[in-house]
Amino acid sequence: MDNLLGECLGTMVLIVFGCGVCANMSLTQSKGNGGGWICIATGWGFAVTLGVFTATTLGAPQGDLNPAVTLAKTMAGIYTPIQFVMTSAIQVLGAIIGAAIVWLAYLPHWAKTKDPGTKLGVFATGPAIRSPIANFLCETIATFFLMFVIWMIFSKPVGNLVPGYGPYIVGVLIWALGLSLGGPTGYAMNPARDFGPRLAHAILPIAGKGGSDWGYAWVPIVGPLCGGALAYIVATACGVL
Repeated sequence: MDNLLGECLGTMVLIVFGCGVCANMSLTQSKGNGGGWICIATGWGFAVTLGVFTATTLGAPQGDLNPAVTLAKTMAGIYTPIQFVMTSAIQVLGAIIGAAIVWLAYLPHWAKTKDPGTKLGVFATGPAIRSPIANFLCETIATFFLMFVIWMIFSKPVGNLVPGYGPYIVGVLIWALGLSLGGPTGYAMNPARDFGPRLAHAILPIAGKGGSDWGYAWVPIVGPLCGGALAYIVATACGVL
């Protein structure tokens, strides 16, 4: 039960800080408006670190915050299939809660922001150039390097880290991925991070919102799951696992 509570609230924290930086950079009359991609990538790196600390403090020993990470660990025998489903579902719930908090925090700014696409971009990822196969490949590649490098960070002998140090390194990894591979799709790398806030966008009474682009929604779900699974396969073939 503690694992589920930690994953739920850790993912909530991830989304509050992650979608929050997107809101600050893009919504009209926000003080951070126009801050740009470097601020967004940095904010998401911080968001992951803070979310992992929250999850582990509340009893989630893995602090995944991401069904793609949970899937890779399930393939490694850390979770059972049932635990994978339950953990993924609670991660999505945490993401919905986090997205709703961001909506409330920026409540006056939705009506001031005229472009519906900008509002959706606070919650969900979208491609710079819409090409479903290329977008899917980008999400798969980015998530592969997310999970593959996580395996590298926490493997022996490198993995003999001072307790509490790991989340900082993973935050740097997220930051680096955003700067290097985030351009084509916004680097979801996390089905819960995209699906939960996209669902929140669909159901919340956001002033002047448009559609939630469900036609694209499969990309940031299937791509990251494939990337996580591929990372497990490659790490195993390299003798890391």
